[in-house]
Amino acid sequence: MKVINIILTLLFILFAAVQLNDPDPWLWVAIYGLVAGVSGFAIFQKYNKGVVYLGIAICIIGLAILFPELINWMNMGTPNIVETMKVERSYIEFVREFFGLAISLVTLLFHFYQIRKKT
Repeated sequence: MKVINIILTLLFILFAAVQLNDPDPWLWVAIYGLVAGVSGFAIFQKYNKGVVYLGIAICIIGLAILFPELINWMNMGTPNIVETMKVERSYIEFVREFFGLAISLVTLLFHFYQIRKKT
């Protein structure tokens, strides 16, 4: 598990770093930073249940807010969202944010199950 947590920590630090040029960097750096922090502490088997639960709640709320945009994107026939890094259509940013939150949620759920397994 230590190697997985090291990889997750580095990955989410990278995710946070590339958000610095985003229109709302503080939000995404905070979310990805939280997941990186949880993963970093998990390397040493240190978990804060409250932080993990808070992160899960934030991700679920964010996914619920962005879900209509995902449905809209799917109704359009799922046009390419990775063709260019430049956001030319609003749905591109929303769908990317949705998937970023989904990845964060899966990671936090992984840590949630590690906490449960540990106790």
